[in-house]
Amino acid sequence: MNPDKKRYGIVYEDEYIFVINKPSGMLVVPTPKGETNTLTDLLNKELDSRGVEVNAYPCHRIDRETSGLILYAKGKSIQGNMMDQFKRRLVKKTYIAFVHGIVQKNSDTLRGNIYNQKKRKTELMITKFEVLERRGDFTIVKVEPATGRTNQIRIHFKELGHPLVGESVYAFRKDFKLKFKRTALHAKALEFIHPVTGIKMNFDLPLADDMVNFIQK
Repeated sequence: MNPDKKRYGIVYEDEYIFVINKPSGMLVVPTPKGETNTLTDLLNKELDSRGVEVNAYPCHRIDRETSGLILYAKGKSIQGNMMDQFKRRLVKKTYIAFVHGIVQKNSDTLRGNIYNQKKRKTELMITKFEVLERRGDFTIVKVEPATGRTNQIRIHFKELGHPLVGESVYAFRKDFKLKFKRTALHAKALEFIHPVTGIKMNFDLPLADDMVNFIQK
């Protein structure tokens, strides 16, 4: 068995797609620094070890620190089909986040703009959320991003005044009593139309162990 395989979980696989449970701390693709042992590298090593000639391509991204579900295509054409579904907002992604403080509204839709440097234009961000539980110093929220901008969830909750627990880019960890070794964000559920069969696919994961442990403290 490939020892790297233990670092991620294959939730679902068929001839056309992978649904992967990505651990926190693992990059999906290399940054300009050229890191190795990214999730994409490991999946392609897995395919090579089986003698499969097709390559795995991510259909979307989740942050290095974020745990949970990510969809991969086997081959460029399948990736193109799935990325089109994302662009048309046909894919439903659900996250669980822990945010600092007590969020007053039970649910809301957050809107804002972010400048995309690659495209050199401002893009709309839309994030829906629902409060699941209010704790003493933090709130557990279910989050559904309607758009897929980089760091969208983290930015929106910072702007709301409730940055994610463990946040270190859009807020200073030292400003908060609660500590967590990473950004407390988990890609819990994924819903999409299979690119070949046309069947609606639904996947749901339990919370990552470190987030469960944090709640149980």
